[in-house]
Amino acid sequence: MTDTIDRTRTPLLAVITAEALDRDYQVAASRRGSETREGPGVRAAVILVMAAFAMLVTVAAVQTSEDADVNDASRATLIGRIEARREVVAELQAKIADQREANTSAEATLRSLGSRLGDAQALRSELGALTGFEPVTGDGVRATLDNPPYAGEDDEAVRDSDLALLANAFWDSGAEAISINGQRLSPVGGIGTSGEAIEINGVGIAPPYTISVIGDQSTLSANFVDTSSGLQFLALKDQYGFPYETDNVDDLRLPAAPASLRQLRSATYASNPKLEGGEVP
Repeated sequence: MTDTIDRTRTPLLAVITAEALDRDYQVAASRRGSETREGPGVRAAVILVMAAFAMLVTVAAVQTSEDADVNDASRATLIGRIEARREVVAELQAKIADQREANTSAEATLRSLGSRLGDAQALRSELGALTGFEPVTGDGVRATLDNPPYAGEDDEAVRDSDLALLANAFWDSGAEAISINGQRLSPVGGIGTSGEAIEINGVGIAPPYTISVIGDQSTLSANFVDTSSGLQFLALKDQYGFPYETDNVDDLRLPAAPASLRQLRSATYASNPKLEGGEVP
């Protein structure tokens, strides 16, 4: 190339490309020899190649700049999303911590309620056993009482008062629970009569009478003869000839009194001088 490049007006990239192509062209021309000359078509082709190359470089630069702007915008968007997600995660973690604390508190409350429930159930069973409204098992004494074989008149048969005297003697001897012919004695189910039949808990029973008593075997029989009720019963037994026997039993099972006896028929408030203003506990 013989034309001089105007460096003040030509872009730097075009100048560098033109000079490089000129040098390459000069080298190739010197190799072909002095007889080989450049034609106008070759020069035009070189100019077109240079222009295309410059255009490609320019487009690439513009595209790179646009891509950089898009990448910066995308990066900022992603950063914003990440920060938003981090805030959401932090809120969820705080909720999880609060929920764990609530669960711990609820578990402690549940354990406390379970303990109180166990205590209440134990107290209920204890009171039920004492009052006769819970079945019980244990060691004790079994006694049998019957009418005399020659009993022909009402005065010679076992009465309800005789059974009550015998039961009181066992209570005074340390009995924990008593049943007669399968009917559990309780504070609200006494021994009575309905005509000629003896009734317990409103249920008629007939001789022979089996009295099951749960208590300390070593003291029940010994204490029996030391109670006034026991001495009175033994005197009646001897007087009327009631057949009477007792045996120690290691596994007595007494049923509960009928549930119908639990119905509250009447109640009154008990006064308590420790309470002020007439409050009821």
